[in-house]
Amino acid sequence: MRDRRVDALLLGVAVVWGSSYLAAKALLDSGAGTDAVLPVLTLRYVGAALALAVVVVLTRARVGRHELRWGLVLGCSQAAVLLLETFGVAGTSATNAGLLISTTILLTPAVEGLWTRSWLPPSFFAAALVAVVGVALLVGGGGWRTPTAGDLLVLAAAVVRACHVTAIGRVTRRVRLDLRGLTFVQTVVGAVGGLALSPSATVGFAASAGAGQWAGVAYLALGCSVFAFLAQSWAVRRTSAARASLLLGTEPLWAVLFGVVLAGDALGLAGVLGAVLLLSATAAGQRIELRSAARRRPTPELAGSEP
Repeated sequence: MRDRRVDALLLGVAVVWGSSYLAAKALLDSGAGTDAVLPVLTLRYVGAALALAVVVVLTRARVGRHELRWGLVLGCSQAAVLLLETFGVAGTSATNAGLLISTTILLTPAVEGLWTRSWLPPSFFAAALVAVVGVALLVGGGGWRTPTAGDLLVLAAAVVRACHVTAIGRVTRRVRLDLRGLTFVQTVVGAVGGLALSPSATVGFAASAGAGQWAGVAYLALGCSVFAFLAQSWAVRRTSAARASLLLGTEPLWAVLFGVVLAGDALGLAGVLGAVLLLSATAAGQRIELRSAARRRPTPELAGSEP
């Protein structure tokens, strides 16, 4: 029963993260497009920070010197990921965004390998090459079309996200941190940064937003940030890294499902082939990396991430 509950929570996190691209896309399309990116992100951060503040107080989470120091650093990198991702979603489809960000699964072990000089087997890079072909077919629109600016921004977000996840993994293995306090500091950094960059635009958006837009912001803040973090943190301690990684790795599948069914995104034959190649390659690369990690250490660790 406990295993089923853990699996259900991790799958729920993957579903919520997969839906976040469509939620952000709908929210931006209902507002002022790219002009709404900073206000939406700022309000998302403010909502998440307020909710996590309650969690920190109720659970007596530690927010000490280490949480403040690393929360500031990692908060900046997390904000960069969300900024690139949200601007990217504004310029491409929710389906494309969800698929392209899945390249993080391959980029993260590659970045960590470069950092530690622990090289992955050739089969991993073969999978990465197949993923590149899949990306080319996906963004090519059935031909050799130049990728949109949104596609490129989401790919850039995947690179920064891989570096962010690698940094979290390295830091949390070396420094004893309260993850609740660390995440709270990261959200405060994002909220303060957003308010500093776009105070008038954020106030204007908040004043003019309708009930649907506020519901979208609340979903991104409470569902995709607070719930996803708390559920993931609870669940990954009660299952294996391989099982957690497999369930969380279904995120792009849910992004495709929501994009195609709810938003009516059309991939075309080349796009479908690209999506299949990309998802297959990331799944294969994930399995290869986990086997390689299991040989390097007795108990593999999973470094969590937030879209």
